[in-house]
Amino acid sequence: MKPAPFEFIAPNTLEEALDVLESHGSDAKLLAGGQSLIPAMNFRLMQPSVLIDLNRIPSLAYIEEGPGGGLRIGAMTRQRAVERSALAAERAPLLHEAMPHIAHTQIRNRGTIGGSLAHADPAAELPVVALALDAVFHVRSKREERTIAAEDFFQFMFSTDLAPDEILTAIDFPPLPDRSGWAFVEFARRRGDYALAGVAAWLSLDSEGMIRQARLVYLNLGEGPLRAVETETALTGQLPGPKVFKPAGQQAAGEVDPIGNVHAAPEYQRHLAGVLTERALARAAARLNGSTT
Repeated sequence: MKPAPFEFIAPNTLEEALDVLESHGSDAKLLAGGQSLIPAMNFRLMQPSVLIDLNRIPSLAYIEEGPGGGLRIGAMTRQRAVERSALAAERAPLLHEAMPHIAHTQIRNRGTIGGSLAHADPAAELPVVALALDAVFHVRSKREERTIAAEDFFQFMFSTDLAPDEILTAIDFPPLPDRSGWAFVEFARRRGDYALAGVAAWLSLDSEGMIRQARLVYLNLGEGPLRAVETETALTGQLPGPKVFKPAGQQAAGEVDPIGNVHAAPEYQRHLAGVLTERALARAAARLNGSTT
């Protein structure tokens, strides 16, 4: 298949890109890594009249220290760069751990952080991590600059709070609280395939060693990244360990909302949610105790 005819524009600055986007509005699409957009265009699932290539804008690609000791990543930063970044491993270890699960190395060499987040695929890893870490999205238009919390950014399957004339420019990943352990776990039929289910998890402890805060966010188990808020609440105040994690997995399995697919029925995806929750919590707790596994 070949895409429908379109006009190609490659601006050199963010301001130029915003000018073009304002002129064409919803008739235009932004090209970042192109790992999702180009196949969709080839199948004519998307038929933009204008394609705006952001790859010539160097100011959108960087990894640096973020507010409060977190991490700030430019939207055009390649996924492979984050995977190989020592700063990302130090400041956002949950994000760093999730990176190798994204497709294959060849995809991560071209795919961008911002492109994946703006695409909002419910089976993608990055939206799940962003919600788990309470990421903050920086967006620009000719009208204004604004920030969007992760819980408000993801709205529906393949849908975000981005307006047609806005460009995602950067993402802040706040640091985890003190005394925290984290884990990212997913299950796929083959390495590199979309996962049938997955979870990003972290726990923080109070001074008495009890769970002060828990976060569980799931991929491919709803119409977007899905938090198991009731399970998080049930974990709070508990002593971390298998006696707590197993029922948490069972509760989470009832809280997710899978729709199933050709490879897995909803019942099987619920089973996976329970198993993966238990594994992720155990791994997060092990890191609380000093293990790096």
